[in-house]
Amino acid sequence: MKIGVFSTFMSPLATPQMIREFAQRAEGMGLESIWMGEHVALFDKNTYGYPSSKDGKIPVPEGGGMLDVTATFGFLAAATKHVRLGTGVALVPQRNPIYTAKEFCTLDWLTGGRIDFGIGVGWNKEEVEACGYRWEDRGARCDEFLEVMRRLWTEPVVDFAGKWVRFETCRLDPKPIQKPHVPIIVGGYADAALRRAVRFGAGWYGFNRDPAGTKEMLARLDAAFAKAGRKRGAEFEIVITPPMSMSIDAMQEYAELGVDRLVVNLGSQRPERVDQRMPEIEKLVKRAA
Repeated sequence: MKIGVFSTFMSPLATPQMIREFAQRAEGMGLESIWMGEHVALFDKNTYGYPSSKDGKIPVPEGGGMLDVTATFGFLAAATKHVRLGTGVALVPQRNPIYTAKEFCTLDWLTGGRIDFGIGVGWNKEEVEACGYRWEDRGARCDEFLEVMRRLWTEPVVDFAGKWVRFETCRLDPKPIQKPHVPIIVGGYADAALRRAVRFGAGWYGFNRDPAGTKEMLARLDAAFAKAGRKRGAEFEIVITPPMSMSIDAMQEYAELGVDRLVVNLGSQRPERVDQRMPEIEKLVKRAA
């Protein structure tokens, strides 16, 4: 099993020095990947709460904010040599699909094929609408945008006529290093997300899932594959971020379920908390070796 780390870098704690040293430390201790969440803007009032916290709010330091994922990936790539970089998750239906395709194939090109494109539709209605899109049709828009990106990554010249995107004789180069394209790892728990994983995914990503919750989701995922007339293959990756409270012994339960990657949550980025957390994660790396 591969062990990665999830960290949503936030100012003012995530200084350039902190990010560089963290990335080199992570790579040096044998972590396979670094994953980042994405929110381009936060709001004082939200229609729906953040699903991974008790109070429904993203724990952001006072006066701080989340760093942009693509810019930070470029910085991380320059500070490392081997560790993979994954979005957990990129909010596709509020992005421009052509810009996104360009950004991630460029990152893949510059890193020698070290990018994983974890995607989701998001929970923040205000953020989607602030980016210029409707909330209600974000799922269908996500599917169309993924199709646009997949074709731009794999075809020399593309014509596309969809509901949200239209163009003729479009070229996007350089193509990704990875073939057939940057791996799309689909996150989400709704039936539509599982159908999306079957249609587009090289894998599925579950966040804050314990072994029992993972087992339940894998059964639903396999049912979605069966409904599409397919069977989930060994090449389809299962990526899980376990709860912060996960014990080292639980790793065997995830392995028995067929989880390919455990992306452990770093938690707080305060220096003293990072120094406390990283040895715990290193134990997982050594156990997995």
